[in-house]
Amino acid sequence: MLHRRRFLTATTRAMALGGAALLGVRGAQAQPSYTVPLAQLQEMVGQKFPRSLPVQGLLDLTVQAPRLRLLPEVNRLGAAMAVDAAGPALRRSHAGSFDVEFALRYEASDRSLRAHQIRLGPLDFPTLKPAVTELLNAYGPVLAEQALREVTLHQLRPQDTAVFDGLGLQPGPITVTAKGLTVAFVRQQP
Repeated sequence: MLHRRRFLTATTRAMALGGAALLGVRGAQAQPSYTVPLAQLQEMVGQKFPRSLPVQGLLDLTVQAPRLRLLPEVNRLGAAMAVDAAGPALRRSHAGSFDVEFALRYEASDRSLRAHQIRLGPLDFPTLKPAVTELLNAYGPVLAEQALREVTLHQLRPQDTAVFDGLGLQPGPITVTAKGLTVAFVRQQP
């Protein structure tokens, strides 16, 4: 009974400190988890953009901050990306866009949730000649990887996970839900 009270007190404190530590339930067994809402993800990723990507000295692509969307049915995030193409090979700047989907992984070294397994949709530049757009699409997967590789979408703070750390738990599976990302906490591996 005393252990249960201590656990409940510690859990209540962690929720008050972190504000986002929640208890998720899977089946009949309660599993601790941490939820990150879409708005918080959008704010964090917005700080990483714009990004400039040179294309073999011919032109530069400037990728603007993505508009994120949750894809719970495939456990991934999607993003609509605006991009501008300009440089010596072009007479003027051209606005375009592309869509991207990606999975998420946890990086223990800095307690971050990062984009990986990136899938790029075709680049669309309405004012560019089709041949130039085809060329850009040939470089598309590499460009998407450069723009989004390991982009940090969220970083867990020590106070967000303090109670879980004390219980010998660590971040585990990341699930995309209709409300945001849910990070399950699992027993630490020795």
